[in-house]
Amino acid sequence: MDNVLSFKRGRLPLLISMPHPGILLTPVVEAGLVEEAKERPDTDWHIPLLYDFAAELGASTLEACYSRYVIDLNRPEDDAPLYASATTGLYPAVLFDGEPLFRAGMQPSAEERARYLEEIWRPYHQTLADELARLKAEFGYALLFDAHSIRSCVPRLFEGLLPDFNLGTNAGASCDPQLSERLLAVCAKAKDYSHVLNGRFKGGHITRHYGQPEQQVHAVQLELAQCTYMEEQLPFDYRQDLAEPTQEVLRDLLEAMLAWGRERYGR
Repeated sequence: MDNVLSFKRGRLPLLISMPHPGILLTPVVEAGLVEEAKERPDTDWHIPLLYDFAAELGASTLEACYSRYVIDLNRPEDDAPLYASATTGLYPAVLFDGEPLFRAGMQPSAEERARYLEEIWRPYHQTLADELARLKAEFGYALLFDAHSIRSCVPRLFEGLLPDFNLGTNAGASCDPQLSERLLAVCAKAKDYSHVLNGRFKGGHITRHYGQPEQQVHAVQLELAQCTYMEEQLPFDYRQDLAEPTQEVLRDLLEAMLAWGRERYGR
């Protein structure tokens, strides 16, 4: 498959992973989707644009191009559940609201899905693993920031309104606790935004699998409420007036990660 991912190498020991902004569909998936799903409502809309300062900052970026409706890059390849509560799998069968994703009998075949695993999931994770290994070899450590967003109200997945900034570190297992404290301090200073650490979103497969602080690889997931930078309903427009102040907090978070790394490792 073409256009599976977009990768840009930076100059600092930070990789920003964006597994869910993609909107490309395979012909089989597109033919089978229910009408509502064709608008891709569960996409992490505009995430690459929101993090467009990454190159100036010096971070590497990895962006998925295919929709999570084809295959979810933030799920393990064995599709083991990540949460005890409602969620979606490696090959999603329902929308976030619980409605079926595909028309009856129109789901991709097992053979088709095996191709998605080989040609979409594996290249993304190989690129991610390779870049983390390169950063660790060059700097002695690597920082991974897994960037996500979601509608602020999804009753099937969580009660009430989601906090604006949802940091996840796999209950403290994916990064040094001092790094978590540094990021929480940044969020606390952002008085116009709410935040939580390891709330409903503790980190998906990417954070849990690659975050190995004992091996000097520190991973943090951010699930950002979409109301902080866009219209949450069709046509899902990017709101520059909302996005600019949100970007300031995002930049502060990433700069805090880098500063912590320099202090901890001396480079």
